[in-house]
Amino acid sequence: MLKLYYATPSRAVRPRWLLEEIAAPYELVRLDLSAGDQKRPEYLAINPNGTVPTLVDGELVLFESAAICQYLADRFPEAGFAPPVRTRERGLYYQWMHYAMTSLDAPLIALIHQTLLPEAERVPTVVEESGRLLSAALAVVDRAVAGRSFLLGDAFTAADVMVGSTLIWAHGMRLVPPERSAALAYTRRLAERPAFRRASAD
Repeated sequence: MLKLYYATPSRAVRPRWLLEEIAAPYELVRLDLSAGDQKRPEYLAINPNGTVPTLVDGELVLFESAAICQYLADRFPEAGFAPPVRTRERGLYYQWMHYAMTSLDAPLIALIHQTLLPEAERVPTVVEESGRLLSAALAVVDRAVAGRSFLLGDAFTAADVMVGSTLIWAHGMRLVPPERSAALAYTRRLAERPAFRRASAD
């Protein structure tokens, strides 16, 4: 059985969400980050970064949420969460998987880190630049989902898990402005999916 090392709040919600969408049986191993479970030797032996998530599938051990989601989509092709290889849609799917991590996730995490600091320790230039980059990335997503249900049209894919999870976090922090109405509607649709609700309930 698949084993997912998980903690909340963290990027581990992504593979858990996808596993719920796929309806594949899996074991959830909860880590208490505040207690330092992720830095214990037995966990560092499978994930030397001391981060979550980590997926174990037999002898295969994977870390990095995007890699895990890509693997799961390919591991369960019958679920239809990755377009066929050598197609236009597969190329766009790769694009959005990477866009989630680089153009969306990176500035959002930088902003989160700044808000966690005492106000006197925040770096205004980092806040300003991260806000600008996030705003630009949100505009791209807004255009991409205007008039369609998901990033690739009518088909929900693992790319929607990656991009959607970041948008849901950003929306929770009130960082998705009202003028990005298509992105907001897309975010709400994803947040209402039963699999996401199960994955984020606890």
